[in-house]
Amino acid sequence: MDNSVESTERRVLSVKMWPPNKSTRLMLVERMTKNITTPSVFTRKHGLLSLEEAEEDATRIEDLAFAVANKHFQNEPDGDGTSAVHVYAKESSKLMLEVIKRGPQVGSEAEVKKAGDALFDISCGRRAFIDEEEARQLLRPLTEPHNSYTKIRFGNRSFGEEAAKFAVSVLSSIKDQLTEVDLSDFVAGRPEAEALEVMTMFSSALEGSKLRSLNLSDNALGEKGIRAFGSLIKSQHDLEELYLMNDGISEDAARAVRELLPSTGKMKVLQFHNNMTGDEGASAIAEIVRQCPLLEDFRCSSTRIGSEGGVALAKALESCSHLKKLDLRDNMFGVEGGVALAKTLSVLTDLTEIYMSYLNLEDEGTDAVSEALLKSAPSLQVLELSGNDITVKSTEKLAACIASKQSLSKLNLSENELKDEGSILLAKAVEGHEQLAEVDLSTNMIRRAGARALAQTLVKKNALKVLNINGNFISEEGIDEVNDMFKDSQEKLGPLDDNDPEGEDFEDEDEEEEGEEDNELGSKLGGLKI
Repeated sequence: MDNSVESTERRVLSVKMWPPNKSTRLMLVERMTKNITTPSVFTRKHGLLSLEEAEEDATRIEDLAFAVANKHFQNEPDGDGTSAVHVYAKESSKLMLEVIKRGPQVGSEAEVKKAGDALFDISCGRRAFIDEEEARQLLRPLTEPHNSYTKIRFGNRSFGEEAAKFAVSVLSSIKDQLTEVDLSDFVAGRPEAEALEVMTMFSSALEGSKLRSLNLSDNALGEKGIRAFGSLIKSQHDLEELYLMNDGISEDAARAVRELLPSTGKMKVLQFHNNMTGDEGASAIAEIVRQCPLLEDFRCSSTRIGSEGGVALAKALESCSHLKKLDLRDNMFGVEGGVALAKTLSVLTDLTEIYMSYLNLEDEGTDAVSEALLKSAPSLQVLELSGNDITVKSTEKLAACIASKQSLSKLNLSENELKDEGSILLAKAVEGHEQLAEVDLSTNMIRRAGARALAQTLVKKNALKVLNINGNFISEEGIDEVNDMFKDSQEKLGPLDDNDPEGEDFEDEDEEEEGEEDNELGSKLGGLKI
């Protein structure tokens, strides 16, 4: 025979080795079913499966083995399929042995579903690399028949390519039942090329799933990582929650998210905490926000956003009339951004939690925010404005705003310059707030009079859990007074070890004795109404 003809025939025959046809796959299922139901040393120890259960297991095993082998074949397109057949047989044998060792499942189908319902979580173990063998052990419950896991959490375990190959074969088989996927911190410590490959593999495996929630946080994604997850993100038309925290979301990465994320209008939770987004990136995020009219929880804290980006976000949030939680902490919005936020807050009537600490609002921005909230957010429960350079000048409007929020449970105004005058006004403002549980006015240049006013008001509140007035200028006598007021509930008074009795009130260096100062402040503020 001509050598070229013989070579051609070998190639034709080789190509036919993979993939197996339908009858071959069915024959393998039949053989595995027979093996699983045949008495052996393992079945004597673990029990013999029923024919029905064995058939279900065999079908599931064959599907998983085929997926793994097919992935292997796709990665070696120039091969003749021989190695794929070996992988197919090896994978089938491994999974079949696991089923035999496991034995029959106890209980009814309803009990099995109940046991496997909701969350499958492997993030609670040690933070470490995960190899293929450990992946097989950890993910085995996801391969069980009748499992009804709808949520998976793979964080805290770092997947390399080999472990990922098995994981994606499992995920591919159950993706239609998943509604929540958490892949946060799942490639930690891997070289960039390997991490991006793993991300791409998981993205392809989950593409087309109908997720309600997707968490890709703590993966240092950057634009490359976002695009590695591109096929998954683009396929999510029903997404309600997206978490991209601590992901290196730069300007370009933010634009990639905007480009890939479908405009469905169903988003309720959107979180971008701890990124390097900047003003330009904030503009891209603002475009996403503008397309989310049902948004209830928005977090864009610690993202290096300045006034320009702050204004863009504020304008975009005006369309989110259902917003309940707003967290913009640790940015540089400044007065301009604060004024823009105030305009937005005036129309967000459903707000229950506001976190605007360290925004550099100053008195002007704080006044604007206070005036806006006075007429909005009647059910506000949490208000944080620490570290904004707020002085006594804006305290009256702030106190009036706080007095109107009867549902307030947490108030944080730490690291400002409220002094005694401001703290006394605030003490009056919260007199009727019976749900108030946490109050933080630490580091505010408060002296004895202000500390005493706050303690007298708050010690009476049954709901109070902690009053923090540490880091102030309270005299030793003032400390004794406050401690005495809380003598029956010391657990509600925060530590006072950083207090500085010798601290200077820089505007009143030639002040009179403290007792006379207290009387003067009491007289001055006593007639003010809030």
